[in-house]
Amino acid sequence: MKNIIVTGGAGFIGSNFVHYVAHHHPDVHVTVLDKLTYAGNRANLAGLPKEQVELVVGDIQDAPLVDRLVKEADAVVHYAAESHNDNSLKDPSPFIHTNLVGTYTLLEACRKYDVRFHHISTDEVYGDLPLRKDLPGHGDGPGEKFTDHTPYNPSSPYSASKAGSDLLVRAWVRSFGLRATISNCSNNYGPYQHIEKFIPRQITNILSGIRPKLYGDGKNVRDWIHTNDHSSAVWLILTQGKIGETYLIGADGEKDNKTVMEMILTQMGHDANDYDHVNDRPGHDLRYAIDSTKLRQELGWQPKYTDFKDGLQHTIDWYTAHEDWWKAEKAEVEAKYAKNGQ
Repeated sequence: MKNIIVTGGAGFIGSNFVHYVAHHHPDVHVTVLDKLTYAGNRANLAGLPKEQVELVVGDIQDAPLVDRLVKEADAVVHYAAESHNDNSLKDPSPFIHTNLVGTYTLLEACRKYDVRFHHISTDEVYGDLPLRKDLPGHGDGPGEKFTDHTPYNPSSPYSASKAGSDLLVRAWVRSFGLRATISNCSNNYGPYQHIEKFIPRQITNILSGIRPKLYGDGKNVRDWIHTNDHSSAVWLILTQGKIGETYLIGADGEKDNKTVMEMILTQMGHDANDYDHVNDRPGHDLRYAIDSTKLRQELGWQPKYTDFKDGLQHTIDWYTAHEDWWKAEKAEVEAKYAKNGQ
């Protein structure tokens, strides 16, 4: 693969993948197709070689543009999505248009030119799992986890739109022979993540002298993975994955939100209880947990950041050193949350 398109490549997870490819595969040319909404940022691609990485500002729903780009590509890695649950509850419309119509537009172009397609999805399409203590016979054990055979049960307009886009990909594989794969990943953290998200919001609150905010009682569990580990898994699936298969990407990083909050505070030199409780999110999923056995056994993938504390410290250090990247947006983001008592 000498020429790949990365949709949403100026966003958080997409830009980290672009950095990964630029660093590990300098012979691969990357065309980033990004609409540059509030979550996309030119600065996320700063420092990358211009002869290797090209940014095209455009919408994945723009069929003529998509057609022109895909015609020259060997593969499309599709990260572009509206992805914030809270925003989808306020206005589902952009999620339907981008995540469904946008994905359809890309699929049709890839079908036309027989271009390899990899679709980035989320574990949220599966709904949620019981908290560990609520599982009969499991006590405090690991409990059940999502696999590629778990039935879809989305909880929000965001996760429903991602579930729909997954199903479109599967249909195009079966109906038209599209050379496609899907990956569903657990919660990412790391550099370049928008400060509306949980971990960077708390880090930048502390750096700004604002008390961090925790939804509800903080018992909701997320399965955290450093975005660099996600990137290495996606490249492996793109180059070695079996066509038509779905791979789940996770690093066994289950932590409840209260624990993560207290770790952030402690690692930043504050009292672990120095935060406020705020209104919980409507329909807040209880627990996500990924079983990545298939990815590890079939493709030999292993995460680098197996100790969440190390990955978290790496993330704290990045936001501390890159205040110029997030500072201008901080007041606006917090004002939006304050309107909802969050």
